[in-house]
Amino acid sequence: MKTVRFYSDRGLLPEASRSGGGHRRYGPDALERLRLIRSLRTLDLPLPEVRRVLEDEGPAGRALEDAVAGRLRELGDELRTLRWREAALQLVRECPPAEQADLLRLIGVMGTPPSVAPLVRFWRAWLPPRMPARATAAFLEVAVPQPPDAPAPAQVLAFTRLHMMTTAPCPGGRQPQPEVHRVAGARGAAVLYAGLAEAYELAGPQLRRVRDPYPGEALDAYVAAYAGAYGSRDTREFRRLLAARLAAGPRLDRYWELTAVVLTPPGSRPEPTPGSADDWLRAALERDNAAAA
Repeated sequence: MKTVRFYSDRGLLPEASRSGGGHRRYGPDALERLRLIRSLRTLDLPLPEVRRVLEDEGPAGRALEDAVAGRLRELGDELRTLRWREAALQLVRECPPAEQADLLRLIGVMGTPPSVAPLVRFWRAWLPPRMPARATAAFLEVAVPQPPDAPAPAQVLAFTRLHMMTTAPCPGGRQPQPEVHRVAGARGAAVLYAGLAEAYELAGPQLRRVRDPYPGEALDAYVAAYAGAYGSRDTREFRRLLAARLAAGPRLDRYWELTAVVLTPPGSRPEPTPGSADDWLRAALERDNAAAA
């Protein structure tokens, strides 16, 4: 009876009348309405959502569809959080005792599940200033790995290290920039990264097949992207100069190594990343230059 009074006091179960002794009386539909309320509450829908479903004329209305969809999203977020916490706890349990305190501190700073905001800020500082928003968004989509919904401990560790890497202060206050950023400027860099994305996509199947680097369509697209940024043409001399420039430029190998771990479930072959595709294409360029020498 307490449950009935509770729902009645909140207007979810309207009473039809009261007896002479003050007892509440309910109409013939009250029992069915009470069953519906209890079913909705069993699904953990909050009272405001229950009220909207009831006001929408029962379980067949749009309000129920919206409430269930919202609750499913919430449960998905809760489950994702729990899976990250479980993997983080497994990671702490498996690491050497002397490292557990530092690891716990880093996980606490990062959060579970982690945010990709530090990685986004890292790349925005690395890209040329005033690069077009569409080009920046396209680059960030491939450069920033999304945390897996059900990570393994190794993936938690890799993302933790990515977080450390992208939040550590840079010497001199700014990350080292490739020479091509200065030469191409913001607009030219947008064209460069669009061309590189095409080259990486062409190289991806070769990496998945574990094929040795070789000259071909992917390398031609790679060189063309840089030639456009430098205002040059794809000539034999340009390919030699490009190899030297790339060898002297800053490297972000560790970032891409960690990204590959985040993207790849344990026991699976590593997924290509922009970094691994770039390494493959650089090796193909070196091989092409050597063959032409």
